[in-house]
Amino acid sequence: MASRRSPLFATLALILLSFVCSTQARRIKRSEQQLSARTNTMDLSKFQVPLSNGSTTLPSPTPSLILKAITLGRGTQNYTCAAGSTAAPVAVGANADLLDVSSFVPLMASPQTAQLFLKLLTPYLVSFDFGIIQTARVPILGKHIFDSTGVPVFDLGAKGVFKGKKTAGIAAPKAACRGPNGRGEGAVDWLALAEAPGSVGLKECYRVETAGGKAPATCGGGAARNIEVQYATQYWFFG
Repeated sequence: MASRRSPLFATLALILLSFVCSTQARRIKRSEQQLSARTNTMDLSKFQVPLSNGSTTLPSPTPSLILKAITLGRGTQNYTCAAGSTAAPVAVGANADLLDVSSFVPLMASPQTAQLFLKLLTPYLVSFDFGIIQTARVPILGKHIFDSTGVPVFDLGAKGVFKGKKTAGIAAPKAACRGPNGRGEGAVDWLALAEAPGSVGLKECYRVETAGGKAPATCGGGAARNIEVQYATQYWFFG
């Protein structure tokens, strides 16, 4: 269970990510143009986005699209409760950093090894605060927010901008990490998203291998309030 896992694994994992990413950066530091070219030509063609929770499956990516980026998202799922409400909290968006692992995973022994590593890392990542992650020197590719109209936005800098609309969703696996240190209300659903107007260079996105993020079952009455629930996940982008 996630609650029994030592945070040492996450520390070592982030150090490894930092070391590999830093090594890659030093090798190509001669110019920003070379760094951009190196990042954009990393071969991700052998990687397959996880689609099954063990009983249900998300639709596959459109065959003509190319995997553009694999990121780890770390942030909060955001909800609100009206004064006196005993209903379920209302989802109002998310706020997350997107950690770039696209240049790291091709360097591992095999795609299967890399994807297993990422799957194991996500439950630990949800227990880490943003400060620790940022000082690990893992490249932060971009940011995930919701705009004023409620549309999810993923700004990946030079790789593009993705504005999404949900096309499919399935429950996270029963064994998924419930939240920080294995405690929480559960993992948010896995999602398939298609592009919405305003997207640039990216056509589809998948949220998979989620950890945490679910709101309490009810608001429980009391004063109006906003609720931020810690979560981590993988985001796969296709274009």
